[in-house]
Amino acid sequence: MGASDVIFLIAGGGALLAAVLPALVARWPVSLPMVFLAGGMLVYLAPLPLPEPDPVAYRTAFTHITEVCVIVSLMGAGLALNRPFRPRAWSSTGRLLAVVLPATTLAVAAAAYGLLGWPVAAALLLGAVLSPTDPVLASDVQVGEPADAEQDDDEVRFSLTSEAGLNDGLAFPLVYAAIALAAAGGAGGSFSWVGEWLAVDLLYRCAAGAVTGLLMGWALGRLFFRADSPSLRLAERREGYVALATTLTAYGVAEIIGGYGFIAVFVTACTIRAAERSHGYHGILHGFIEQTERLLTVWLLLLLGGFVVSGGLGALTWRGAAVGLLLLLVFRPLIAWLALHRGPAGPRERPVIAFFGIRGVGSLFYLAYALGHADFGVAAETLWAVVAFTLVASIFLHGLTSTVALSWLDRLREARARA
Repeated sequence: MGASDVIFLIAGGGALLAAVLPALVARWPVSLPMVFLAGGMLVYLAPLPLPEPDPVAYRTAFTHITEVCVIVSLMGAGLALNRPFRPRAWSSTGRLLAVVLPATTLAVAAAAYGLLGWPVAAALLLGAVLSPTDPVLASDVQVGEPADAEQDDDEVRFSLTSEAGLNDGLAFPLVYAAIALAAAGGAGGSFSWVGEWLAVDLLYRCAAGAVTGLLMGWALGRLFFRADSPSLRLAERREGYVALATTLTAYGVAEIIGGYGFIAVFVTACTIRAAERSHGYHGILHGFIEQTERLLTVWLLLLLGGFVVSGGLGALTWRGAAVGLLLLLVFRPLIAWLALHRGPAGPRERPVIAFFGIRGVGSLFYLAYALGHADFGVAAETLWAVVAFTLVASIFLHGLTSTVALSWLDRLREARARA
């Protein structure tokens, strides 16, 4: 029995379980990420000839694997949203992006600087890496299938889905700021990079990503639903893999012109959704992309579980764990709860939105990406240990509570509707 044989067996078995388990655990207080993370731990504890899941040694491969997983998830999130863009309807999303994302980044950075004694650049990197809500692992608290009525998106699921769809792209300027600060020598170095960061990394890249998404979504929406030639009207051929083609194309175009591909993919998906909101083709596209996302997520979680039990948390200290727990239990819930004050979210929805800031694959991508561009004065193993611990804690904490919390809210909404 060779290592490749075992890998094929585990990959195939994981894929089969990804198809079977959702219906089985739907009513249990557990989530699929919990199950597969635990499965990865068990598999790597067994005496099997498996490759070492080391993101330090295989940083480049890990970067691209997580990158693909995130962009696929962003396409699924955008296609699932039923609510058209209106400032009032997206008010909660705006607060989560404009207030919670930067404030959470600064809070985590301050904790890393004060508790861990890290350099400013490393502390800022940790804040930027851990601040975004994840579009991959948060499916239990996000919008489900595309529907005809915009009212099908309740405030909790809509806010968390739209936040996750945009903040992975908007966290990139913060990661670039940490990279530039590290390259300049930390807080005591030159700040000549700030002007270029504002003009290029913040303004141009965000705008280029958004404009690319709008143009790509408009062009593809016309092609899918309104092409003059029936042979080009892809919505009538009902091929789901087009969603993956759209994801890769939008991402590639945005990256080539220097924009943020994460933003482009999500905006492309939302624009296609708006082109013909009630068409059944959206369900086909979303179904294919959801299956692809689930498959990639399963394999990544198996690797993450293996990393944890193979010594990945060996560099973790109690102070590093404390920073992760402060983010999950204090910083994100408190900052988001305050930011959502007097917004569309009701008094019961507001704390739920605030609490379920799930961390996941996006954090892994950002850390792998940043470590390939600068030296932050902290061992890569230490950074990976803190981020991996925070992700594992988030998966179990939010996985155990999401079904209960959202079922409670759904029952309250149904009771109000009957009354």
